Amino acid sequence: MSEPAPHFPYRASPDQRAAKPVRHPVVIAGGGPVGLATAMDLVERGVPAVLLDEDDTVSTGSRSICWAKRTLEIYDRLGCAEPMMARGVTWNLGKVFHGEKLLYEFDLLPEGGHRFPAFINLQQNLAEEIFVFHAQSLANRGLDLRWKNRVTDVSVHPGHVRVAIETPDGPYALDCDYLIAADGVRSTVRRALGLDFKGQVFEDRFLITDVRMHADFPTERRFWFDPTFHAGRSALLHHQADNVWRIDLQLGPDADPEIERQPARVTARLQKMLGPDRRFEIEWVSLYTFQCRRLDRFRHGRVLFAGDSAHQVSPFGARGGNGGVQDADNLAWKLALVLQGAAPEQLLGSYDAERIPAADENILHSTRATDFMTPKTPASAAFRDAALGLAERFSFARSLVNSGRLSRPAILENSPLNTPDSSAFAPAMRPGSPCADAPVLSADGRQCWLLRTLQNGFTALFYGDDDGTLTAVAGQAGLPVPVATRRIGRGAFGDPTGAARERYDAQPGTLYLVRPDQHVAARWRAADARSFRAALDRALALGD
Repeated sequence: MSEPAPHFPYRASPDQRAAKPVRHPVVIAGGGPVGLATAMDLVERGVPAVLLDEDDTVSTGSRSICWAKRTLEIYDRLGCAEPMMARGVTWNLGKVFHGEKLLYEFDLLPEGGHRFPAFINLQQNLAEEIFVFHAQSLANRGLDLRWKNRVTDVSVHPGHVRVAIETPDGPYALDCDYLIAADGVRSTVRRALGLDFKGQVFEDRFLITDVRMHADFPTERRFWFDPTFHAGRSALLHHQADNVWRIDLQLGPDADPEIERQPARVTARLQKMLGPDRRFEIEWVSLYTFQCRRLDRFRHGRVLFAGDSAHQVSPFGARGGNGGVQDADNLAWKLALVLQGAAPEQLLGSYDAERIPAADENILHSTRATDFMTPKTPASAAFRDAALGLAERFSFARSLVNSGRLSRPAILENSPLNTPDSSAFAPAMRPGSPCADAPVLSADGRQCWLLRTLQNGFTALFYGDDDGTLTAVAGQAGLPVPVATRRIGRGAFGDPTGAARERYDAQPGTLYLVRPDQHVAARWRAADARSFRAALDRALALGD
């Protein structure tokens, strides 16, 4: 059996005894990965945050298990990636089967020179333990994590939001400048504001099971269409931490949830897949249906929605949890600068402009995967069967096979915060892109990683020897926010493998303006002070 989940003690806050609601800059509803990431990020930026969780422990079962490279880079900035890597299972390789026949395999990170792999598998409950313990270490810096504090209602007032809360000691209320709703699919905040999702709910049911067993299966993503052990349906196998394996089985739209959850029925299905002699222990069972939906808007005045409270996708493709963490990454720096008076409230408008297209991209991929895996018409079934039949022999057909396009970081292509290129560049690191990592050497010869050299604020990243340009451009007087400078060249960071030059299409004199969330805001072959200032103003939503 797995170790029991830790329980965290409820402690009454002095706010509960106050004569009137105490006001805080930010209150976050929901202590899952998205809420915790947002709280940690805000506190790292100097903004105190109150985080409310209705429970006193972490989530049940594996839930989100695949943490993508970009998500690990975000958690590295927040101080959580190393324990995640130490506990999780690393993988880059995936295989797709039709029946028992291997159709093809794919490598999600074929090139070297990256700090993190394409994915690690780590059960959400184990990941949340890491996040909670790190969040608790930030208590003296303003992260107030309150267990057994259940949000019951929300009301929006001119200039603030009031949050009604139930605790073991009775009800109380808080006021806040901004409320972040990270309280999941059944969001209380969303219901309190009378908001609803729009999108599609698919009829098929899927069985998720966490199985503890010793097995010599390779550490890779394995997906089957129409396997002999589960004829006419699909199946997925993932290796997780602590000898736990995640198994997803498609059941069809007519499956009865009460019957399918019965231990004897689950065991029979697993034995058919794993073999009658395989010894295993069932740790967790859940049934779900695909839902691909979102709110019309993620920002509603002083209430901002993130993660599953804002959008839902199917679990195939690892887009839900990873997309939610990218919401947090996008929102925290903007909210911090607005609260600190360094940026206008209009900057928060870019949260919708950037994260709604990212959610739509995830929903599109998720919907297409669902349609391919569970065809609804004879024509779509014929297309799927034809694609599967061709994929074994012809590489072109493999792009048609969709077992869940795996999560990739969003490129904020049409963001109003971007400054378009004024010179010819390769498209890979265009404005809106998350910065690529690369191995670099410090001036004293220590190996390090480019993303770790970037700061939590804006950074000017220069490639070339020091000719005074970097100081003149990024160090000019009167900038609205501090801008850190980083240089790759003689006397600064070295580029031992050339990966930084290649990934950033850099030449001597190339300059990048990098946002606090490590996305590219602008880039130049030869920057000047005026264009740099204009790009920085644009990235802060500082209009005329």
